Amino acid sequence: MAKKGSLREFQAHLATRLAGANNQSAAGLLGIQSGTDCWLLNLSDSGEIIPLPPLTSVPLTKPWFVGIANIRGNLYSVADFSAFQSKDATPQNPSSRLLLIGTRHGNNAALLVTRMLGLRNMDDLTAVTADPDSPVWATEAFTDNEGRRWKLLNVRRLLADENFMDIGV
Repeated sequence: MAKKGSLREFQAHLATRLAGANNQSAAGLLGIQSGTDCWLLNLSDSGEIIPLPPLTSVPLTKPWFVGIANIRGNLYSVADFSAFQSKDATPQNPSSRLLLIGTRHGNNAALLVTRMLGLRNMDDLTAVTADPDSPVWATEAFTDNEGRRWKLLNVRRLLADENFMDIGV
């Protein structure tokens, strides 16, 4: 009998934790670092995060287009997000990650980013005025309680940006 009681307690505890996790995800954002900038993405747009696989370079492409990655038999175009913004190229090291952003939108696009910064809750952020020269895919900005500035990446707008989609030189 004691085991049945323990099982019920465990199931109740697990159900409570799962409900809490679902509530956090609904209000959560994924934090990434690209170069020295901190970025936020809606979890629904963030896609899969993977360690940096081998990349195959593609000739006659812009410098920020770092190549093609084969991920479980699917080819993904990989853009260095920092270099795309005319900043320093992202070092390709063990902390670098690929963020598969296009799958949900019917596009096999991935961003090479410096590192993942984890989940952020919208309740812990304060909206601030974005840089007026920001591209259409980065028109919202926030600060956290540590004073860090975050830009919100609108994945759908990035994937629709002609500059992002035009990789040829």
